[in-house]
Amino acid sequence: MSQNRPDLSTTYMGLELKSPIVPSSGPLSREVSTVRALEDGGAAAIVVYSLFEEQIRHEERELAHFLEHGTESYAEALSYFPRAEEYAVGPEEYLEHIRHLKEAVDIPVIGSLNGATTGGWIDYARRIEEAGADALELNVYYIPTDAHLDSWKVEELYLEILRAVKSKVRIPVAMKLSPYFTALAAMARRLDESGADALVLFNRFYQPDIDLESLEVYPNLRLSTPFAMRLPLRWIAILRGRLNASLAASSGIDTPQDVVKMLMAGADVTMVCSTLLRHGPGRAAFLVQGLRAWMEEHGYESVALMKGSMSHASCSDPSAFERANYMKALNSYR
Repeated sequence: MSQNRPDLSTTYMGLELKSPIVPSSGPLSREVSTVRALEDGGAAAIVVYSLFEEQIRHEERELAHFLEHGTESYAEALSYFPRAEEYAVGPEEYLEHIRHLKEAVDIPVIGSLNGATTGGWIDYARRIEEAGADALELNVYYIPTDAHLDSWKVEELYLEILRAVKSKVRIPVAMKLSPYFTALAAMARRLDESGADALVLFNRFYQPDIDLESLEVYPNLRLSTPFAMRLPLRWIAILRGRLNASLAASSGIDTPQDVVKMLMAGADVTMVCSTLLRHGPGRAAFLVQGLRAWMEEHGYESVALMKGSMSHASCSDPSAFERANYMKALNSYR
C-alpha cells in the first residue's frame, strides 16, 4: 500500500483537473448551487446542459418577426420595437448562465452545443467562448434516416461542423460521438486530424416508445446502467495512444470501480450523469473518495500511472484481440 496520498489529477484537452470526475451535460448544471455542491464534492469540471440548434433558430425567427413588425408605421411608433429583454430567450439566458457559473466556481466550465447541420447557429460557439467557457463540447445528435445518404456524407457532416466551430474559437473543442459509425477508429482519426481536442465516447441516442392507448410516439428516457459502459470501455482501450485528442468516457459509470476501469482502459476523464441524477450531487464525493481508497489499497500513486495500463496499445492488431475476446465470451457461457 502506498504511504503517500494518491495524486488524482489528470489533464483533459490541456485543462489541468484535480480529479477525473466530470459531471456531463445534463439538468444538474442548471442551478449554480448544485454546481457548487459538485465542485465541493471533488468534481473537476462541469459540462453545462446543451444549447440546441433549434433554440437558436427559434430565437432568430422570433427576433426577425419583432424587428420587422410595425416597420410600415409612422416614425413615432418606436414602441413597436422590442426591448432587449423581450427577445433574450433561451440562448441569451444560456450565455448568462455560463457567466454566472464562471463567477461562482473555480473549476473549468465547458459549454455544450447540440446541432445536426452547418449554419448560423455555429456562431454561438464564439459567443459561448466570450461568455467565459473554458472549453466547448459539440454534441452532434444526428440520426441519418435518408436511405440515399451515403455514410461518407454523414461523416463529412461531423467534420464540417467541427471545422466550422474550430474556425470560430480558440478554446479547446471536444466532439461527442455516437458508436454507430461504420469504421469508428477511422472516423476518430479524421476528427483528430481535423482539430478535435477530445472525443467523448459515447452519446446516447434516446429511443422513443409507443403509447398503445393514445397510439402516439412519446419520449421515454431511461437512465443508463453500468452495463452501458462496456461499449465505451472497449473503444477507449482501442483508441488509447493512437490519437492526439483526449478521451472522455461517458455512459454507465456508476461506482469508483467503474471509474478505475475506464482510466485503465485509457480515459483521461470519466463523465457522469445518471448516477448523479439517481443519488444526488453528493455522488461526486463518493466517486472521488472511492477512487482514492482503491488507489491506496492497490498501491497506485497517481491517476497518470493508471491511465491506459489496460489499453490495446501494446497489441499490434486490436481487431484480432477483439475476435479472440468475442469467441472466449461465447464459449464461457454456461
